[in-house]
Amino acid sequence: MTSRGKKIFLASTVIVPFLIYSIVYYAPIIRNAPFKEKDFVSLEYQWGAGTALANSYNSATGEFKYLNKNDSLITRNIHLTFRDIKYLDSIADVQGFWNLPSVVANGEDDLKDPKKLRYVIKFNYKKKSKEVTYFPSFNGNEKMKGAASKMQKEIELTLIDKEASQAK
Repeated sequence: MTSRGKKIFLASTVIVPFLIYSIVYYAPIIRNAPFKEKDFVSLEYQWGAGTALANSYNSATGEFKYLNKNDSLITRNIHLTFRDIKYLDSIADVQGFWNLPSVVANGEDDLKDPKKLRYVIKFNYKKKSKEVTYFPSFNGNEKMKGAASKMQKEIELTLIDKEASQAK
């Protein structure tokens, strides 16, 4: 068998089946992904102590409410661009946000404590939505805490940047 014949044989017996397997296996997974960027509807973000979350943002309406240093409720209208949404969606993918449980807390004590700071992050898509309640005091799995914390910080930074750019 010639050198060229060996290369053709190798390609037809190893590489081609691997490519076919990859396409057959991964195409449905990618096609049926539940959280597609193109199906994005809105982002809801709330934070505060206890169950009365006075601070909130809703990307569908653009309504951004937060308490300032003087405990005055500030209401602004901030709309995220497609680029911002794409960025937050990609961060959620990278951080594994879709795999987080609905509550990232130490237990029932965190949920019932009215003084514990909590963040509620909800991504709404056409067919599905994902909501995570995250307590920064969580002492469990570091990967879960890191994913929720990173997502919360990225949303917060995006909103602060948008507010600063609109104030100019």
